[in-house]
Amino acid sequence: MPKQKTKSSAKKRFKLTGSGKIKRKHAFKSHILTKKSKKRKLALTHDTLVHKADESNVKQMLRMM
Repeated sequence: MPKQKTKSSAKKRFKLTGSGKIKRKHAFKSHILTKKSKKRKLALTHDTLVHKADESNVKQMLRMM
């Protein structure tokens, strides 16, 4: 039986925390930054966790299930 491969796009976008949760970056921080406020851009800089509803899909892409 061959090994299952991790989705390349998922392994580039998500990281696991020590407690097993999945970290992600915010969207809307790559271009067209001139019209966005400094406060908004700063908030988008920080990482956040994947929502509980999406966690199973991300784990499947990372082949953790």
